[in-house]
Amino acid sequence: MRKIFTIIVLLVASVTLFAQSDVTKFLGIPVDGFKPDMIRKLKEKGFVSTEYDKDVLEGEFNGYSVYIGVVTNNNKVYRIGVTDKNSISETDIRIRFNNLCRQFGDNPKYTTPILTSVDDYIISEDEDISYEMSVNNKRYQAAFYQKPDTIAQQKDLENYRNSLLEKYTEEELNDSATVNKIVQDAILYAMDISTKKSVWFMISESYGKYYIIMFYDNEYNKANGEDL
Repeated sequence: MRKIFTIIVLLVASVTLFAQSDVTKFLGIPVDGFKPDMIRKLKEKGFVSTEYDKDVLEGEFNGYSVYIGVVTNNNKVYRIGVTDKNSISETDIRIRFNNLCRQFGDNPKYTTPILTSVDDYIISEDEDISYEMSVNNKRYQAAFYQKPDTIAQQKDLENYRNSLLEKYTEEELNDSATVNKIVQDAILYAMDISTKKSVWFMISESYGKYYIIMFYDNEYNKANGEDL
């Protein structure tokens, strides 16, 4: 039984590579807790309140002047929104969007969704962004997931392993059908948890000028219809 269980654990570990219990971070700050605390922590990073709204911050992020917004659900922070302060031309937004895609793709802290690569997001040189957005309502966006912290991942795997010990008997763990079911459940488990640390961005347009909006989402805190 120990040998079979070890094999199962290895299989579970391989498919839960990105599964964990920690949350999305923005500049090292967990996207969680209460809004006043988040604003305070962002100000400690150098952002300042705008003149028109003290809860909207401004400053520099990744080399660009941006506005920072904190979004909550049931008083818990679930999203940090980062909006370019200055709009640019269609040619420049193509370059900016593609550069962002490559930066995320090259950053070891991130991974793309399953069956997706950075190349899937890249906008080709011959694409008419203005036409596609205005006529075909095309949305240019790219999504990435923050990879797990090693300590959190180990803790998560340990909890999962313990749950298997409690759920299945020794006889069941030696049954191939049960083993297959465990592996399938682990895959679904990993897919669900790995998407909880979502970071995505999109092109937005205003009067023929373009800018990027980025979202750092803690999906654990996002509304799921519980208040309906």
